Amino acid sequence: MLVVRPAGPADLDHLLELAILSGPGFTSLPEDPDALAERLDLSQASFEGRVPWQEAWYTLMLEDGDTGDIDGVGSVKATVGLKRPFFSFRVVNNTVQSPSLGVKLDHQTLVLVNECTGWTEVGSLFLKADRRKGGAGRLLSQSRYMLIGAQPDLFADMVLAELRGVFTPDGACPFWDHVAHKFFPMEFDDADRMTGSTDKQFILDLAPRHPIYVELLPEPARAVIGKVHPQGVPAMALLESEGFRPNGLVDIFDAGPTVACGRDNIRTVRDARRLKVELVDTVQAELPALISTDSVAAFRAVRAKADIEGDIARLTAETAAALKVRSGDTVRVKS
Repeated sequence: MLVVRPAGPADLDHLLELAILSGPGFTSLPEDPDALAERLDLSQASFEGRVPWQEAWYTLMLEDGDTGDIDGVGSVKATVGLKRPFFSFRVVNNTVQSPSLGVKLDHQTLVLVNECTGWTEVGSLFLKADRRKGGAGRLLSQSRYMLIGAQPDLFADMVLAELRGVFTPDGACPFWDHVAHKFFPMEFDDADRMTGSTDKQFILDLAPRHPIYVELLPEPARAVIGKVHPQGVPAMALLESEGFRPNGLVDIFDAGPTVACGRDNIRTVRDARRLKVELVDTVQAELPALISTDSVAAFRAVRAKADIEGDIARLTAETAAALKVRSGDTVRVKS
């Protein structure tokens, strides 16, 4: 059975493998053992409640309970932009007209902004290629919302997700090559690494101070603004199914889109029910449900069959063991 569980320092080798497999542009998974080790330390401290809630960054691992293999990662960052700015380009639509000439023109500009301060971010969703079928991606994605729903007061009212922008098969990034690189004279990987490991002062120092007119950009750059990396299309679909929508912001390096949703309007947060566990030998349900524990500290999530009657969830011993719950405990269930 696949289980989503908290990540900790012992997962470093697994997380580094996933970071390498994720490829370029995955800012939250740098191929940097030291950075990943710090993140796993923070994840453990976050789940244990040893950091202020605003500084928490929860990392989740998708584990095959039968083999012990780690097949995916996801995360929830309680807030962004409080200690380090959260920069984006806002795509602004401008209309100009000349009544005397009878001319009306629509222009788009990219404007550097820092608008999402204090929002929660869901991200780092990545699975190994052989796990991208059979519902594993949906389990891992939805587990992040089950985590938020377990203790909503530990998260912000607004939730965002950034999606990786378009890269060519040879690893080139059209928006970086034609636009961002003009302002940041370094390799994409260096800028990407510095975004996650510094206070981002270099962005304040070097980023464009004035709007960038989209019409003046080369066609390869214009074509990818707000577009998702091919590997991110399933993740975008999952986000949209939860109620997330583009909010007009794109990444300043690869122009990937940002999507957002109110915390309490996320479908999984809204629809999951708190139920008491009752253990049974077999369940009759035809379809599996999303089931998680009801606390951040002991968070685990699975997709398994459960018989629901009133406020009771009847689970098999195998499902209860995967969740590490007992009869009488509370779980959250989304059918």
